[in-house]
Amino acid sequence: MTAEPLQVVDPAVAVARTRPRNSPAETISQTLSMAWRALKKMRRNPEQFFDVTLQPLLFTAMFAYIFGGAISGNVTSYLPLLIPGIVAQTVLTTCMASGVQLREDLDKGVFDRFKVLPIARIAPLAGPVVADVVRYLIAATLTFVMGMIIGYRPGGGVPGVLGAIALSVFIGWSMAWIFTWIGTIARNARSVQGISMLILFPLTFLSNAFVPVHTLPSGLAAFVKINPVSLLVSATRDLANNGAITSQVGWTLLAGLVVIAIFAPLSVRNYRRHI
Repeated sequence: MTAEPLQVVDPAVAVARTRPRNSPAETISQTLSMAWRALKKMRRNPEQFFDVTLQPLLFTAMFAYIFGGAISGNVTSYLPLLIPGIVAQTVLTTCMASGVQLREDLDKGVFDRFKVLPIARIAPLAGPVVADVVRYLIAATLTFVMGMIIGYRPGGGVPGVLGAIALSVFIGWSMAWIFTWIGTIARNARSVQGISMLILFPLTFLSNAFVPVHTLPSGLAAFVKINPVSLLVSATRDLANNGAITSQVGWTLLAGLVVIAIFAPLSVRNYRRHI
């Protein structure tokens, strides 16, 4: 009688076979647990909050007093144009940290521990992205607070400001999936930061965030009008300055959903290759 040859089984495959299938409720619970883990890391590393606490204050005051007189004649007249633009810029630049942190964790081998735990594969990836919502909320709120200290009076009142903050936070969260995806394909954290800045900074500054579109050369104005950052800025202005839910708000929400639908699956797919 001939003995059957032994089959060599990959340990990772063996673990995957024994891992129970997680229900949607369990996946959400595990994601929130990972989000809590990320928040505890932020609490123990206060420097992670420098960009969402100092940057809004500095940028708001700096841009208001440097460009206010040149663009609108005085600082007070410039603030309704500037503050929503600073909110959009601050939230978008903040979401770059998601990809950088993910790449650092992958390089340090943190996810090697997660791959043998009986948890949903997406939980360690989505948890930090959810935790970063706190950072977006802080950045947007401080920008409005600083603006009101130096004279900004939003015509949309409290509901308009809350709507603008909520919209900015949602778009920041959706954009974070782009940088999370970059974190799964870049070689190291420095590369993630460099690529993210190369993408985001031109889009932010070549938008309607700081100057009216009609003051720009025709070629540049054409690009600014189709720039997705300009769409977010216009929607934020409609909410904060007028308290109006316009088509710009609807298109911005749709754009955020499209980004999530494209880059969340891409991030998960590339993330699986690392674990």
